[in-house]
Amino acid sequence: MAILIEAPAVIEAAGNKPKRIEEFAGRVRTGHEGVSVARMVAPSGWVEPGQRPEFEEITIVLRGSLRVEHEGGALDVEAGQAVVTHAGEWVRYSTPGPEGAEYIAICLPAFSPDTVHRDP
Repeated sequence: MAILIEAPAVIEAAGNKPKRIEEFAGRVRTGHEGVSVARMVAPSGWVEPGQRPEFEEITIVLRGSLRVEHEGGALDVEAGQAVVTHAGEWVRYSTPGPEGAEYIAICLPAFSPDTVHRDP
């Protein structure tokens, strides 16, 4: 049977500025452990600590630009583009552009504070 998710769970975000995380499916909202799907809205100048997560993340930028730093350099992902980061890779996300960013993050398995392994 189909299940309507009427509203996302709003989750506190890491970083230097407030970022809104709306989880539509995942450990918090629906109890899914295999995947999480969340909409993120980050202001201009937001940056989070680096991380080495145990999950793969597929990120689709809807508006603005998202910078993804990784061990080999950095990528600027613009609206209409996507990026895939692999489990075990070090990454850091930020929004240095004037618009900030709105994006969808899909994590496999689902995001968990215990498996993200943020830098100190």
